Amino acid sequence: MSTRRVAFLLTCSADLLYPTAARACVEALEALGVAVDFPAGQTCCGQAWVNAGHPAEARGLARRFLDLFGDAEAVVAPSASCVDTVRNRYPGLFAGEPAVAARARAVGARTFEFCEYLVRVLGVTALPPLPRPPRTTYHSSCRTLRGLGLAGAPEGLLRSLLGDAFVALPGAAECCGFGGSFSVTLPEVSGRLLAEKLRQIQAVGAERVVSLDLGCLTHLAAGARHQGLALGFGHLAELAAEALGGRAP
Repeated sequence: MSTRRVAFLLTCSADLLYPTAARACVEALEALGVAVDFPAGQTCCGQAWVNAGHPAEARGLARRFLDLFGDAEAVVAPSASCVDTVRNRYPGLFAGEPAVAARARAVGARTFEFCEYLVRVLGVTALPPLPRPPRTTYHSSCRTLRGLGLAGAPEGLLRSLLGDAFVALPGAAECCGFGGSFSVTLPEVSGRLLAEKLRQIQAVGAERVVSLDLGCLTHLAAGARHQGLALGFGHLAELAAEALGGRAP
């Protein structure tokens, strides 16, 4: 059993839209013997400002993050895109401040998405099987794949959890159309990508979609409701918590 300690980054989407995913992360980590701290006063990591091209505003939020989480053994978040922002975008924000950039790189190296932390830090490659799970597929977000390089590990955990109820998604590496502000600034392109992703989900007969990015889940769920599709959506942490004896999703 692990004796590790992490600081939990709630993220805006988890706070406002998916609190169950955040609770599931904490429950699963504690079930694996990890002590979880919650730094008070945490705010947005600044991802939206980085994506929209507002580096000055993003730097202010990044400095606050580094002040609050800088001394943590590790930081865990239920969002691949937020982790990618901290790990891969923060250093560039401070290109003119070498000392801050170096600190950002050090903190970024200790910041992990929930599933990534399980696999790459704790060495968890399988979880207890769930009884009678619905047919479930996995959407791997762009930031999960290209930002964190996390390919194969989430699918491996899902296979252990779901057995034959897990079904791989064709075109899993393709964007769902969310892309943060992209879905607002280019709605026609975003809509076409969304429609194709939902078509692929329907083609495999999935009843539930799991991802590591809550923005993608929100986008997909909205599209499914618009089309009248009976699909469930959730974070992998919710299944992990249920399997490890926490709350059910």
